[in-house]
Amino acid sequence: MDVDEPNPMEVGEEESDDEVSSEESEEGEVYLPGKPIAEEENLVCDETAYVMLHQAHTGAPCLSFDIIPDDLGERREEFPLTSYLVAGTQAARTHVNNVIIMKMSNLHRTSTEKKKKEEDDESESEEEEEDIPPEKLPQMQCALIKHQGCVNRIRVTRHSNSILAASWSELGQVNVWNLNQQLTCVNDPALLSSYEKSSEGNRTKPLYTFSGHQQEGFAMDWSPTVSGVLATGDCRRDIHLWQPGEGGTWAVDQRPLIGHTDSVEDLQWSPNERSVLASCSVDKSIRIWDSRASPAKACMLTCDSAHDSDINVISWNRNEPLIVSGGDDGVLHVWDLRTFTTKTPIATFKHHTNYISTVEWHPTDSSVLASGGADNQIALWDLSVERDAAEEGETVNEELKNLPPQLLFIHQGQTDIKELHWHPQLPGVILSTANSGFNIFRTISV
Repeated sequence: MDVDEPNPMEVGEEESDDEVSSEESEEGEVYLPGKPIAEEENLVCDETAYVMLHQAHTGAPCLSFDIIPDDLGERREEFPLTSYLVAGTQAARTHVNNVIIMKMSNLHRTSTEKKKKEEDDESESEEEEEDIPPEKLPQMQCALIKHQGCVNRIRVTRHSNSILAASWSELGQVNVWNLNQQLTCVNDPALLSSYEKSSEGNRTKPLYTFSGHQQEGFAMDWSPTVSGVLATGDCRRDIHLWQPGEGGTWAVDQRPLIGHTDSVEDLQWSPNERSVLASCSVDKSIRIWDSRASPAKACMLTCDSAHDSDINVISWNRNEPLIVSGGDDGVLHVWDLRTFTTKTPIATFKHHTNYISTVEWHPTDSSVLASGGADNQIALWDLSVERDAAEEGETVNEELKNLPPQLLFIHQGQTDIKELHWHPQLPGVILSTANSGFNIFRTISV
């Protein structure tokens, strides 16, 4: 498959030999990231640590994606599962990038049965493995929209009876797309075939395009409390606020919010306060803004030097006044907005061995979060866990003993992880994208 032509796509059961849980398997020893591996050693995924584990490939890698809300019901735990998402490619050539609307379906539980082979039985080793029954194979349908430039970040919302996606282009533009047609197509094979044959995706135009940013950017978020309101931040330092208008248009305030002195890397609206948003920057600060104020006075709270280096990502807890941040220093800080002016995090975790590129709180459990980054691991955390004093005297693997007690699980197998999201309608399910493709999984820990 040509990596610049992501039309053919596939999704299959995870077969990576690089994924391990932080729990010890029945055979062998526990592997922790950074530990040297001898030539005769192999990493084997402990499937018993997963409720579900699948992978998907999209040709060109996707730097960013978002989960599309659906009408299939809330808190769906009965298998097989279905998920819709939108992603943007990062192809080698600017003119071959796409916004991809995906439907992943028939996602079954992960089988924990392992086939045993007799190494000394030549006839048995030559025997073909039994195929997975067709009814157990996961499925993926995709509809593509041609996109000018690599997609730095993409976010989705429901507005005026439509599913909309905003995409940040490396060319410095922000586009808003209506995904209704593509979602209809991925649910109907005949319509999808017609869509592909007619190359309709090449002719689809954005609802609206904003070219007012003076540089490209990555920061972007739709308001969860006010339909159609969007905020975008760029690499220059500017944040612009969008208000929806009539007929698929937006009024974008040309006056940027004033405060940051370097690239705005991420921003998020408060899940509860309709006029409040948070942002983080290469200037090492986290800022809290009130969108009702004039741009010059909108910054309400500032925490300078919140990290020792660039702050890449933040996530706002949906149930508690907490924000988690992750940076180039590989550190996670948890901030309580009630004590934000003290400029002291209430919790700090140093486990990642490279920069953190993604972090997100669990949608319903306010003590659980997930983080991932360039060290090729996704870490699941539970802040409510404390080290049991009774276990201190027990004989424990020294490496495991040194892990933070709040670290629940380590997921590996992807190269250079870019972004993860908890699925808000599939309890415990995480989707993640990396240079090596997508994973969709649920662990036994959450």
